Amino acid sequence: MNQTDQSPRWYALRTKSRHEKLVRDQLEKQGIEPLLPTVRRLSQWKDRKKEIEVPLFSGYCFVKFSREIRLPVQQVSGVVEIVGSGNRPEPIPEAEIEALKTLMASVLPFDSHPYLHEGMQVEVVRGPLQGVQGILLRKEKRHRLVIGVRLIQQAVGVEINVQDVVPA
Repeated sequence: MNQTDQSPRWYALRTKSRHEKLVRDQLEKQGIEPLLPTVRRLSQWKDRKKEIEVPLFSGYCFVKFSREIRLPVQQVSGVVEIVGSGNRPEPIPEAEIEALKTLMASVLPFDSHPYLHEGMQVEVVRGPLQGVQGILLRKEKRHRLVIGVRLIQQAVGVEINVQDVVPA
């Protein structure tokens, strides 16, 4: 981030194990905009099963802030570091955050997915994810769109009709 850039940008926070929701809640209390994508999973104990909401990307929470409030963000309980290179935070492209928000607002089932370094970059041209770009891959005769957050090497996969995408 250069010295003249004061506009808020999205960053990834690495959190202590199982502190993602705590970090999100503390940021909200301070008036700082967090984003914690979650997914519902069935959890099983010896005596019962229960559907629980868990972070989509374990150990990470996203936050939008400007340079002058970097220190208060770093001091939130449960935050390990702001992800970046060296000790410089690296912003996440707005398009990656918007793609995650669009997916979260859709009714499509999704779950985390291993981040891919190869595969075709595609754009969805119709349906609830129209305009979202990601990587197309094939899994057991079905196609999936993988939306990645490059900085934290995490991704989310969703089933998609291959006729709804075009090369980006």
